[in-house]
Amino acid sequence: MKNILIPTDFSENSWNAIVYALSFFKKVKCNFYLLHVSPYQEVIGSNSFYGSKDHVLERITHSDKEQMQLLLKRIQKLPLNTKHRFFTINEYIFFVDSIRKQVEEKNIDFIVMGTKGASGLKEKTIGSNTGDVITKVKCPVLVIPEKAKYSKLNEIAFPTDYNIFYKNRVLNTITEILTMNHSALRILHISKKEQELTDSQKKNKDFLDDYLEDSVEHSFHFLSNPSIEQAIQCFVESRDIDMITMIAKNLNFFQRILFHPTIEKISYHISVPFLVLHE
Repeated sequence: MKNILIPTDFSENSWNAIVYALSFFKKVKCNFYLLHVSPYQEVIGSNSFYGSKDHVLERITHSDKEQMQLLLKRIQKLPLNTKHRFFTINEYIFFVDSIRKQVEEKNIDFIVMGTKGASGLKEKTIGSNTGDVITKVKCPVLVIPEKAKYSKLNEIAFPTDYNIFYKNRVLNTITEILTMNHSALRILHISKKEQELTDSQKKNKDFLDDYLEDSVEHSFHFLSNPSIEQAIQCFVESRDIDMITMIAKNLNFFQRILFHPTIEKISYHISVPFLVLHE
């Protein structure tokens, strides 16, 4: 049984994440926890014009519960999956604190979050809430961009610079996802110019190869490009990649791929799901 946490703000964006999650875990017994966190400022910033804080909280609670019931009714119109159960949660604390609380209390295995892609080059690709969760909460996060639609995961890309040692916890999650979806892992090393791996990088690559050897289909790839984003875009397009997985520990590498689109032709941010893993 998997416990899946899906934060929702009742937008079409978060609905897209719910639909994706139900398809992604369709063969797995799951408890889905739908979480709505009301902006904390609405409660603490209330004044006498709106009534006491208790009255404001009561009004917000009533509205949230109504919207959550409408969301459940919308889910019930989807094809029934007897492997799936749904629970609703409304919280009135800071967003990341609420996520951490649910991860601990419900023993959450995965967080699934929708995100809206950048409409302009100066905007971040990931909303602040999603960005906070994937950098501050140690739980696997499946990030579903606004234009991502579920299809069979044939190939999952794993960009890495081989500069970190891959712990079993991370690799177990990757192999679990690959096995569940009968997918192949395409490990991608990107460098500004072609150069020999260091001894440490070679050791990490060899360990990865040995670990995956008997469990899942995988292959190693190399691209030379001054722009990591362009290299990944090229790889995603050429291989028709269905998902990108990354380890959050390597922040410089990780943030360049996920947070800073600086080139017009970068579209994987708005169409390809990301699975972000933590050690």
